[in-house]
Amino acid sequence: MTDAATRGTTNDGGDSLDLKDQALRHLLQQLGSVVVAFSGGVDSAYLAAVATEVLGDRALCVTADSPSYPTRHRELALRIARDFKLHHEFLATAEMERPEYRANPSNRCYYCKQELFGRLTSLARDRGLAAVVDGNNADDRGDYRPGREAAREHGVRSPLDDAGLTKAEIRQLSRRLDLPTWDEPASACLSSRIPYGAEVTVEKLKMIEQAEDVLHSLGFRHCRVRHHGDVARLEVSADDMRRILEDGVRDAIVKDLKTIGYRYVSLDLQGYRTGSLNEVLPLRAVS
Repeated sequence: MTDAATRGTTNDGGDSLDLKDQALRHLLQQLGSVVVAFSGGVDSAYLAAVATEVLGDRALCVTADSPSYPTRHRELALRIARDFKLHHEFLATAEMERPEYRANPSNRCYYCKQELFGRLTSLARDRGLAAVVDGNNADDRGDYRPGREAAREHGVRSPLDDAGLTKAEIRQLSRRLDLPTWDEPASACLSSRIPYGAEVTVEKLKMIEQAEDVLHSLGFRHCRVRHHGDVARLEVSADDMRRILEDGVRDAIVKDLKTIGYRYVSLDLQGYRTGSLNEVLPLRAVS
């Protein structure tokens, strides 16, 4: 990376990017102290790192821990917390104890975020911290995100969105900070692999995580395992389609996933895409 790129003075919008980053830092400074909802994903990792730079130990970065949170994401969060000297804690959340969440309606994320943000706002109050902030960015405005309703109910702030930062810009800024998340694939909880209306259980989440670990161990970075009862529907990037069908790779995946408990292993020819289970939902206006 060139010095010019590092300074953000290239012709690719670097000056605008710097202004947005300055706006983010100003917003955090104005808040004075925060609890950061820190999953270890691209957005929350950048927010946590910047909040720590700006506010020091007045930024508490909290990672929610539950059966729907993959171990590999937990390990990444720990690595970032160590390397970037975050004031970091784990918080066990109990969304799996809520029947509304386990029933897996199309607004399942609302019940998850209601649990999370309720716990984080209580924590902020107990610790004397001014606000809870999350990693929503400007690209999230038009997406179907029922968790935003829970955020509004609890007064959660989204400084990345407020500063107008998009996912691509956050990746660029993350690369400047040498955050390992800068090129991480989009992340989502394991429950997002289960079709709406099918019950979310700990057993299913374990199967999904083990199956995705198989794909990751074989070098597939952009991938999902969608859980359809005894069928595992694999999504991989278009570039990986040919490789996943190679005899040795295909046979290893089928063998391992059947050992995990799947009877059938299928490949989705549309490939990897986030939110593919939302495709069954009717079009709706998103506020």
